[in-house]
Formats: sequence, structure tokens, C-alpha cells
Amino acid sequence: MCNLYNISTNQEAIRQITRAMIDSIGNLEPELDLYPDQMGPIVRNTSAGRELVKVRWGLPSSPKAIFDNATKRADKLRAKGKEVNFDELLRMEPDGGTTNVRNTSSKHWTRWLGVENRCVVPFTRFAEPDPANKVEGGRTPNAWFAGSTDEPLMFFAGLWVPQWRSVRKVKEGEITVDLFGFLTTDPNNVVKPIHWKAMPAILRNQDEVETWLTAPWEEAKALQRPLPDDELVLLPPKQA
Repeated sequence: MCNLYNISTNQEAIRQITRAMIDSIGNLEPELDLYPDQMGPIVRNTSAGRELVKVRWGLPSSPKAIFDNATKRADKLRAKGKEVNFDELLRMEPDGGTTNVRNTSSKHWTRWLGVENRCVVPFTRFAEPDPANKVEGGRTPNAWFAGSTDEPLMFFAGLWVPQWRSVRKVKEGEITVDLFGFLTTDPNNVVKPIHWKAMPAILRNQDEVETWLTAPWEEAKALQRPLPDDELVLLPPKQA
């Protein structure tokens, strides 16, 4: 799954393609690497108009995943002879967030598939770990992908959730914050040799952005598909 992407563009380019009428992000860095749980720019529908805004990356994890993690934590505490208030433990169980969404038929995700919770996530390239080029004893390097070697502005098909209350990090405690993530799908033949499980669902142009942000789900879901092989490139290592 994609847990790193880069944006090398300007706000005006994003606004033009997405028809965003409200710009709430201040200044966008000329080049920005985005990792999970960081604040990243998205374009979303609001009652006041289409908005370009920064939101925290990582959608709410499923209640079952959080319950299972809290149960494991409780079992470890009980094994040490400690008393456990499970309701409180569950409430404070950290949820680092779910960066990518694959199974949109899951009940956990279907509540957020309407246009009011759809967003687009601008990017110019995205990364997947490349184990084949790992040096023994070193870290796994990244392979970078883009629409072409010119790295044109493209968008991930995303979802966002308003004012979600949870514990993202223990040191933060409970917070209430807007969250986003983006969809993945089967990899095309460019991505598959590096990452055989999935690739992001990518929107290539203004028409696809508009469909994602406005169409009924039965139409919009067709955009959760692999990008054609000739519309994505593996960037040379010197550009990574």
C-alpha cells in the first residue's frame, strides 16, 4: 500500500483542475513528502463550496481492529496482575489510522462513500518499497511512480471524515480532527513488479476529478481501477 507520496506543484494548479473556490491551506510548500499521520492537502466538497484544505492522513480504523488491540493490551496487563477497566482502556486505545481503503463494500467504509465524504488528494509521484534493490543490512529503498518523467499533477481518489474523536498518539490523548485517506486497487503492470498487492486509485484529469466529487457512487466507483500501463512510469533512481 502507498504510505509515501510527493507533491511538487502550486496551489493555483490544484485549484484550476479541481475548481476549488475556497483555499484554506495558507502557503503550500514547493515540494512536500507526505507520510501517514501528517497533514496533507485535499480538495473536498463543503456547504460553502469546494475547498482546498490540509487534513490529517489516516482514516478511522475499524471498531473490531481497535477492540482486538485493546483486548491484547488488557490481557497483557492482567497477566502482570494488574486490574483493568476495559471500557476506559478501549476508549484510550491508540488508532494511528488507516491510510488506504481497498474494500469499499465493507460496512466500515460504506457510510463515507457519498459525495459529502469524497475528496481528491493531489500528488506528483508516489512511492512503494522496492525489496529487490535492498542492500544487505540496509533499509529498503523506495521505487517512485508518476504519470510521466515530467511528474504531472494527478490526484488520488480519496475519502475524508469530519471531526473524528480518537487517540491518534498516546502522548496527544483524545483529539477531534478531520481525517483523510485514499482508495487502492489492483496494480497495473508498471507497479506490479514492485508491489504486487495494490496501487492507488488515480484520477488523471478534470473530468475524472469532477466525476469522483459529484457522481452517484454507482458511477464514481468505476474510478477505483488500475491506471492504464501507458499512463504511469517508474521513475529513474536519480529522480527518486
